[in-house]
Amino acid sequence: MIKKYIFTILISSFAWSQKKDSIAKNDKGIDEIVISGTLKPVIRSETTVPVEIYTTNFLRKNPTSNLFEALQNINGVRPQLNCNICNTGDIHINGLEGPYTMVTIDGMPIVSALSTVYGLSGIPNALIDRIEVIKGPASTLYGSEAVGGLINIITKSPQNTPLLSADFFTTSWLENNLDLGYKFQVGKKTQSLLGLNYFNYNSPKDNNHDGFTDVTLQERISVFNKWNVIRKSSKTLTLAGRFFYEDRWGGQMQWNKSYRGGTAIYGESIYTKRQEIIAKYSLPFKENINFAFSFTNHEQNSVYGHVFYLANQRISFNQLTWNKVFSNQDLLIGLAHRYQYYNDNTPATRDAERLQIGSIFLQNEIALNSKHKLMLAYRLDYNNNHGWIQTPRVAYRFKWNSNNSIRINSGTGFRVVNLFTEEHAALTGSREIKISENLKPEKSINANVNFMKKIRFEDYSLLSLETSVWYTYFYNQILPDYDSNPNSILYQNLKGYATTKGINLNLDYVSSFGLKAIVGTTYMESYKMENRIKTRPILTEKWSANWTLSYDIPSWYISLDYTGNAYSPMRLPLLSQLDPRSPNSPWWSIQNIQLSYKKWEGFEIYGGIKNLLNWTPNKNTPFLIARANDPFDQNIQYDSNGNVLATPNNPYALTFDPSYVYAPNQGRRGFFGIRYKI
Repeated sequence: MIKKYIFTILISSFAWSQKKDSIAKNDKGIDEIVISGTLKPVIRSETTVPVEIYTTNFLRKNPTSNLFEALQNINGVRPQLNCNICNTGDIHINGLEGPYTMVTIDGMPIVSALSTVYGLSGIPNALIDRIEVIKGPASTLYGSEAVGGLINIITKSPQNTPLLSADFFTTSWLENNLDLGYKFQVGKKTQSLLGLNYFNYNSPKDNNHDGFTDVTLQERISVFNKWNVIRKSSKTLTLAGRFFYEDRWGGQMQWNKSYRGGTAIYGESIYTKRQEIIAKYSLPFKENINFAFSFTNHEQNSVYGHVFYLANQRISFNQLTWNKVFSNQDLLIGLAHRYQYYNDNTPATRDAERLQIGSIFLQNEIALNSKHKLMLAYRLDYNNNHGWIQTPRVAYRFKWNSNNSIRINSGTGFRVVNLFTEEHAALTGSREIKISENLKPEKSINANVNFMKKIRFEDYSLLSLETSVWYTYFYNQILPDYDSNPNSILYQNLKGYATTKGINLNLDYVSSFGLKAIVGTTYMESYKMENRIKTRPILTEKWSANWTLSYDIPSWYISLDYTGNAYSPMRLPLLSQLDPRSPNSPWWSIQNIQLSYKKWEGFEIYGGIKNLLNWTPNKNTPFLIARANDPFDQNIQYDSNGNVLATPNNPYALTFDPSYVYAPNQGRRGFFGIRYKI
């Protein structure tokens, strides 16, 4: 009987996927239209800049409530938690820290500075149509912060969404997430998409028995509205807005809001409020001239124990581009202006910062012939604090047939630093922040080679192979120095250089019998050289792997998804020479499985298990949070130089600090969800 069922499954799966239209489906990820690499729509296989695409179908293989968690299964991209208590984090690309990654929405740089720390978890998957990822500097087109890479979130269009959609899931930890979408028409020429995301987790757990919450408790709501006006000229006119509010806290298990800002019970409580506006307008001229605008207002009300952090950031961005195609050349010329206001209550910010950056950029793609394409690009920025900054770039693509291509890219990047919006350790724990000089902008030089190959099989299966080799050289780099003095974090421009280099490999396979696989691995070496001393950066792994394996059984209306990642050891920040914790993390892996049932049109039931191995970073570690029993450092003794003394009550000479973190502290849990659309 079992053999009969197995035979039936294989035969039905094979017949279902043998249809010739499966070729088009298999090619879709390779030949989709991308925008991020050149700031204009272009077929992915034709662009000189390698761009990776991840659709909502990919994100659904491992359902999450926000973008930050969803990126964990992309090769070379790692969401990094920076605090064991409040669970804020950033996104690393190819080993570079979060501040080197620019996150844009529809090409607009509205997720930056303050929001790279506090706003990433507030981007719901419900508004995402696809994600485009560039690994390596994109500063020529996107300016500061796009040094390590770019993540561009393309939001859904009202034209391509269902009338009504709903997605709800819950977990055995009582995490609840709801996504709602509704499309409506206003008149004959205006379409609108209204989206809502609500997330709630209000069940404190302390499975590692340190007296602190293992995972931050959160309640957040995000409302998204996008308008699309249909014009006679078919030119673009879109307007989108989003409101986001989040209330999160972590700390000692007995904490509640009556203790906020006091010294009786330790808690980290963060209120975040954001408003965003994005607009795009194609001017009514024969020429292809486009204007884009974005504005964000980010308000932060946070408290870390008894330390308040009150901040406000406003960013406006304007960009005008002209795209002209003539003969064998595709020319793009742009003007951009960015204004950023930032103010907080920390001693480091005496006066509100008002930053203005004016930019001009040029890009020309030259089709030498059907196989060879060359791109030359140049950007000139004027920063009112740092003067003129240049970022040139050159790219070359050789496509010897429809299945094989190679891309060579080289360019520069720059980044203007705002420490207190990037380094969470500056606010939590008891380390003192020290800045020894006027910090100069960081600059980098990068080169990478990308090879892509498609292998088509007679049974309509398709294997896509993509590999990249990269090298990045930094000067004026600013890295937090945790080592010189365990009780402080020292910031200064590197008196030397830093490099990161490596290779990654992506395999994307779609079979003729229902199996789909996306497997990636990255190996890299990162270090800084200063005073002839070579040092490996904190929280940088040498090797990582990600995988997504899916199997469809159409006759049973079932899909099975197995996702996961694995990471090699990374160096961790210790507080003293007596600190008993390991200076390096172990090998670790997070794996998930999901089963989906799709018998009824527009209706889907799914469920599974997250973190199958029940792995958490507290295993084989004496503690994660240093001095969890004394979070206000009331029983610390110091010597005459301000160094912590080892005492019977403090044998390891530690202060309270939650920065020894490299992975989620959430164990195995089940989840169940329902999707519905009309």
